[in-house]
Amino acid sequence: MDNGAGSMVLGEAARAEHEARLNYAAEHDAPADESVEAGAVILNGRRAVADLLNAEGAESIVSGESATSLLFNLAYAVYRTLRPGGNAVTTEYEHYANVSPWLELKSRGFVDEVRFARFDPETYELDLDHLASLVDSRTRLVSVTGASNLLGSITPLEEVGKIARERGSIFVVDGVHLMPHYPVDVQAIGCDFFVFSAYKLFCRFGSFMYGRREALEALEPYKVEPAPERVPWRWEHGNRDPALFAAIAAVADYYEWLGGRVGVEPKGFSGSGRRLKIKAAQTAIREYELRLSRRMIEGLNQLGNKLKLYGPTNADVRVPTFSFTVEGVENKAMVDRLWRDHSIFVREENFYSRAVKSLDVPGVIRASFAHYNTPAEAEGLLDALRSLV
Repeated sequence: MDNGAGSMVLGEAARAEHEARLNYAAEHDAPADESVEAGAVILNGRRAVADLLNAEGAESIVSGESATSLLFNLAYAVYRTLRPGGNAVTTEYEHYANVSPWLELKSRGFVDEVRFARFDPETYELDLDHLASLVDSRTRLVSVTGASNLLGSITPLEEVGKIARERGSIFVVDGVHLMPHYPVDVQAIGCDFFVFSAYKLFCRFGSFMYGRREALEALEPYKVEPAPERVPWRWEHGNRDPALFAAIAAVADYYEWLGGRVGVEPKGFSGSGRRLKIKAAQTAIREYELRLSRRMIEGLNQLGNKLKLYGPTNADVRVPTFSFTVEGVENKAMVDRLWRDHSIFVREENFYSRAVKSLDVPGVIRASFAHYNTPAEAEGLLDALRSLV
């Protein structure tokens, strides 16, 4: 139950990566068959990510080493392109991958201030009014997580996007912790950029960034001089790895298959064909995980005051990520006992989340579910906690 740190890998994705590693090692963009095929694999992977996100097209998809590297690259592009001054706005429950790049801009004198929107200490939901009060005519960008990797809180992205657009700010979403749990639609969100990690979406290590075409063309990322000027290539450092694109394409195929088997019609989605099936799968995953979350919240609350849950008790505004501490017990001791006595794998740390600073705790124990976790496994965790507490 450590899916927030990295999901299990889809078998089809591993096999697709293996095949691409063996058969498409040639440099793309040349007439040889293997080169042409490598280019086709890369393009197919970009299209697959566009389908997962409901993005406009393959030219809007940038690949990278990690979400952190993509966000730093984006920050440097903002630094190189826009005039200095003003502020950046983020939240108090961000992963530091979506904090440190903007603090870097402040340290370089590009922005005067990085402002942090608070979350409600009782509900653990984002204080949208406070965020709106921080965004003004001098706000260069608004960058928020789709879901907190520590609290599980879902950010109301469409509302945040409306606030950002009204002030003329660049709107960035760190979608790493949201992507495995939610039917993401970047066009409905209205973001300029959306970043997620492949290895947290049943795939291999690597990451992707959606960029609105106009936004990708307007900013000036760092690149080596001979690198292509066209998007998305101008945003990518070095050669692309066909194996990453083959693996993520297999993930998109899995979503399409799942949507055909157990899909739930997504409300308000106007897409059709493959994209509709993918959104139907993501909607089904969301509904299934809501049931897991409701049971986990009920069970954790029954453990009494000794266990402190950090995160919403309303399942509708969270993903199935549960962080907690137990009074009088060190986090590490609890994690060790869960593994040794019950074969349950969770971890304890700060999870690179700024939320620990607001909560004034050094770290938490975190159990994070994915759609392959079962109700029986949830009951097993609750039984183990009941025994240990």
